[in-house]
Amino acid sequence: MKILLANDDGIYAPGLAAMEKALRAIGDVTVIAPATEQSGVGHSITFLSPLVCKEIYDGDRKRGYAVEGSPADCVKLGVVELMDERPDLIVSGINGGLNAGINVLYSGTVGAAIEGAFFGITSIAVSLEWDEHAQFDRAAEMARQIISQILEHKSKSPRLYNLNIPTPATKLPPGEAELKIVPMGVARYGEHFIKRKDPRNRDYYWATGDPRPEHGEEETDLSALEKGYLTLTPLHFDMTERAQIDEMKPWNLKVLD
Repeated sequence: MKILLANDDGIYAPGLAAMEKALRAIGDVTVIAPATEQSGVGHSITFLSPLVCKEIYDGDRKRGYAVEGSPADCVKLGVVELMDERPDLIVSGINGGLNAGINVLYSGTVGAAIEGAFFGITSIAVSLEWDEHAQFDRAAEMARQIISQILEHKSKSPRLYNLNIPTPATKLPPGEAELKIVPMGVARYGEHFIKRKDPRNRDYYWATGDPRPEHGEEETDLSALEKGYLTLTPLHFDMTERAQIDEMKPWNLKVLD
């Protein structure tokens, strides 16, 4: 199996190294990752400047490529130009920090997986809750197990998944962590900013991520993660509100001038 591994934390991120090590047990891994951290860039791509690309080695072993671009750039460039064969699987991560709820829309980690899905390749974004002493190796092994099972059950059509791992789950004995398949939470949050002055007396604002989202009756990735479950969410990049198309057809909208 040919695997393209990307991320948004950069080519030297510990989560990327842990995921590469774990995935080598199930396939031939090519790392194609941003040269520098690209957190929060979503699904942005580069087209107004060239994409500088550098081969990266681990000793004598060619590990992959560092791209001076976004996570989506890395996947696009990898599939079209850098890999000798089309990958069978694309994995993005492990991200240092959860990508759940509406953060899915901002995530460069998820953006890389979405780009893989554009190519019709099963793609999985993997994120681990932020912790100063994050157990990336344990999380990578957990992710590998889930990915292997997804591949056993995948349909003929490519699929896009978002996997999140809470810190407490990585500290449980083997076999005790549990996973829930849940929708992403869509409650709005992260509306607070701290206003400060810089040394030149100019105002600047720093996002705090507060307030925390409120949970409804339906279990979501956010509520399940708080309870210590791993969460897996199937995603789709088609943003069309199809139900509204039929509702709008009788409107008979016209260009008047």
